[in-house]
Amino acid sequence: MPHGTRCACQIASTRARNARHDAKRPTATQRGYGGEWRAARADHLARHPCCTLCSAPATVVDHIIPHRGDKALFWDRSNWQSLCTPCHNRHKQRVERATS
Repeated sequence: MPHGTRCACQIASTRARNARHDAKRPTATQRGYGGEWRAARADHLARHPCCTLCSAPATVVDHIIPHRGDKALFWDRSNWQSLCTPCHNRHKQRVERATS
């Protein structure tokens, strides 16, 4: 098997682990990402359309400091940054995993 390629059992294990995690996780709406968030997100992206890290078109409004359920931090617009999906998924997630 080529280097970096995952076998079928590794893929199945990852899918099972993700399914267990998702089954326990509250819905997006329960976590605060309902209609009010979608409107605020759209407004933020209209005002800040470029990724903070690479200047590509932004698609994600990211919380700079993870809010971890803190509503004040969740809605603090100074804690928001626009990111493109690749930067959010690659860079930001790596940072959050290191601090959690």
